[in-house]
Amino acid sequence: HNQTSHRRTSAIMSAGAASEGSRALLAVYKRLLRSCATYPSKNRWGIYESIREEFRDNKHLDPNDPQTKEKIGIAYKGLEQLRMYDEAILGGGAGDNPNWSVTLEQNPLPKR
Repeated sequence: HNQTSHRRTSAIMSAGAASEGSRALLAVYKRLLRSCATYPSKNRWGIYESIREEFRDNKHLDPNDPQTKEKIGIAYKGLEQLRMYDEAILGGGAGDNPNWSVTLEQNPLPKR
């Protein structure tokens, strides 16, 4: 009886952690799409659709799996890169502020 209770508690805790991970993924997904919509590129909507497709293709993955965590890290890195070009962020909250700068990493998304 004690083992069954422990297993049930573990399953509930795992489901809660997965749910929390899913909420975090949904939040980064929405932020990526919003940032992409203001990205200054002719290919902005192609990037937007690529993000949607990547998330759609990987929606079944376990957020706690190491490979999934790596993909999530790449998503956050991509978000950082997109947000570097967000005029409101660059201008300190004012899109018409001409004083802004961009700092690029040498190797932001290393190839495998």
